[in-house]
Amino acid sequence: MTSEFDLIRQYFKRPIKDTDLGIGDDAALIRVKNGYHLAVSADMSVVGTHFFANAAPEHIGWKSLAVNVSDMAAMGAMPKWVTLSIALPEINEAWLEAFSRGFFACAEAFKIDLIGGDTTKGSLNIAVQILGEVPLDKAIKRSGALVGDDIWVSGLLGSAALGLAHLLQKTTLSQSEEAACLRALNLPQPRIDLGLALREVATSCIDVSDGLVADLGHILQASGVGATVHLELVPCLDTIKPCLQEPLVQQALLAGGDDYELCFTAPPHCREAVLALSETLGLPLTRIGEVGIAPALNVLHHGEPIKLNRLGYDHFA
Repeated sequence: MTSEFDLIRQYFKRPIKDTDLGIGDDAALIRVKNGYHLAVSADMSVVGTHFFANAAPEHIGWKSLAVNVSDMAAMGAMPKWVTLSIALPEINEAWLEAFSRGFFACAEAFKIDLIGGDTTKGSLNIAVQILGEVPLDKAIKRSGALVGDDIWVSGLLGSAALGLAHLLQKTTLSQSEEAACLRALNLPQPRIDLGLALREVATSCIDVSDGLVADLGHILQASGVGATVHLELVPCLDTIKPCLQEPLVQQALLAGGDDYELCFTAPPHCREAVLALSETLGLPLTRIGEVGIAPALNVLHHGEPIKLNRLGYDHFA
């Protein structure tokens, strides 16, 4: 019978790059540079809530880490270390091999060390804690948005939500749309390079995990401001653009979640800098609205207000 420690050694112990002491002791030892904050975040992924029971384990592995890396991007922090705790109903070596392959593909892509964690028996449940570094006074918080700032988003929104709707048979996508949307759903790409560059530009930032309206709302609440967003400016797949009148498409773009793009605010005089950054990174950065005085978020489509059935993902709704 494979023991807990055999499982850890076989699937989760890898060479460490930037850690004094990693897996194998009672605690890891890490060294944080002088003049830096330690940024810490954590997320759970639960079967039936965050992924289907029959989801590809390699995709689960990638995404369980990527969503945490995205939190570092939103803060302008460099991800460095991660812990992984996982409950498994049974030891399935083929599943573990594929899961660890996806997890470490993400870790290696962003040069992150796995430094510890835990395993136990139970319903499939994955808990990841991530630690990163950001220079003192350089973290991008949610609370810095100012009246008159532009609102920007990276990449394309709504693809992951449309991919999920397709899997749930709530809509039908073309073959090319299906491929793009399922990739967005299963293999989100954290925007670390963008987050680091935004330290000198953005007044606030958040990653879009629960939906644009909900997550932008967190910025507005923390900053004590309001905003207007123009649906026709929200970036999405070209083939989706003609369908903006459809409620399902509106929900996907504005409240679908699982995008893991960055939504940030910046002063109007930084527009050229943001567009130059977009060109440098090869990443679309789109201005979708503006910060205002009123403590509310207004969403317009060619000047007409839009009402959404729900504002975004709620873990307890």
